[in-house]
Amino acid sequence: MSDSPTSKGLGADPYERRWMVISLVILIAFMVTVTVAGFALGFQVPGDESRVDPRTVADSPPWSEPGLRDLGNGEYTAYVLSRQYLFNPNTITVPVGATVTFYVTSTDVQHGFKLQDTNVNMQVVPGEVSRLTVEFDEAGEYKYICNEFCGIGHAAMFGRVIVEADTGGN
Repeated sequence: MSDSPTSKGLGADPYERRWMVISLVILIAFMVTVTVAGFALGFQVPGDESRVDPRTVADSPPWSEPGLRDLGNGEYTAYVLSRQYLFNPNTITVPVGATVTFYVTSTDVQHGFKLQDTNVNMQVVPGEVSRLTVEFDEAGEYKYICNEFCGIGHAAMFGRVIVEADTGGN
């Protein structure tokens, strides 16, 4: 027999083949994990909803009066305007079971918008409106923070969503 590459499996050592198989298995496991997170767990990617002029956005509706809008049937929209070093509004109150679509933009620099204990996490870029939707199934307080360093007052940039339990009373 000859020592041709085909007779030795392209010349790969058994140790190398073992590591190639392990690497392939890990890659497939990562792909399955991302797919499950994407479809089964409701993973969302924030989209560039629209464009605005960051110099004048605070003077034009709906950004001139940011806050919560009740659309009926337990659906809400929340317009959040971020600027150094605050979110406007910094408190949003909804009932349990509410579905809230957040529209967030910035007037000055890049910020982050991370709503803790949910899958809402987006970058807020001046001139762009980012959008994500979340359903609040449990009562409690969900804090949102700026997770993108935006200057010296960055640590004070936070807010909260208060989800109130239905009391059943009139």
